Amino acid sequence: GDRIEVVLHGSFPKDCTRTTAINVLDSHDYLGRLLLAEWRKLGGSVGGDVREAAPADPATTAAAPATRLLAEHVSRTLPEIVRDTNKQSDNTLARTIFLSLGSLEADPVLGSKPLPPDASGASTPMLADTAIRSWLQQHHIDGNGLVIDNGSGLSRSERATPAQLAGLLQAGLKSLWMPEFLASLPVAATDGTMRRRLKDSPAAQRARLKTGSLNGMIAIAGYVPDANNQPCIVVAILNDPHVANGAGRAVLDELVDWVARSGNQPGGTYETTSAR
Repeated sequence: GDRIEVVLHGSFPKDCTRTTAINVLDSHDYLGRLLLAEWRKLGGSVGGDVREAAPADPATTAAAPATRLLAEHVSRTLPEIVRDTNKQSDNTLARTIFLSLGSLEADPVLGSKPLPPDASGASTPMLADTAIRSWLQQHHIDGNGLVIDNGSGLSRSERATPAQLAGLLQAGLKSLWMPEFLASLPVAATDGTMRRRLKDSPAAQRARLKTGSLNGMIAIAGYVPDANNQPCIVVAILNDPHVANGAGRAVLDELVDWVARSGNQPGGTYETTSAR
């Protein structure tokens, strides 16, 4: 294939600590090279090239001509994948789960199976978006204003309100899968993206919180037991250039610490809003 050449111009100070990650690889080309390398490592040989298959015709369920299934891999269970996604905030796994919502359906034996081709010709991301909005409607969560781009958590165009996230967390407490869902969230001062936070707070080892951040944005959402050990749902989103260098994280940690120390009066109610 073609060589990738990166040319940098300008001056670079020796003590510059700023870094920027840039993906210069074509995903299809990378996957093709990886597949060929692994196949040859196992002793196989390939006479042709790897090419991307054309999209399936939604009008038929028949396989494309001259194609044959060579291997099939069964993934780990969904709770395991969700745990790895949430604990370490894995954006690639998040996108994979999102796309599976538009390509799989429940199966009583296998757990899930591929959806039949959609007659409308809708893409997998479109079907996944529809599945999410259907779930929100079933749980009486207002989906107005929700924007889902690629499902990875890295898109600047995606939008979700604190009320929508709080509704999701409330539904999680009522779900049959509640234990698995809670176990997937980072535990304050213990593991995942929360392992170094809130070590001196009563929230340590008790609060379960998912973190999120982009340039100029930081957020947290999850469950924080108060002083009476009553679970409180906490959602906070800060959108401001000044949240960098730990300033935004400190604000969110103070909020979580306050909730964990509150509740000395039984039956107390606490309500906060997001700052933008």
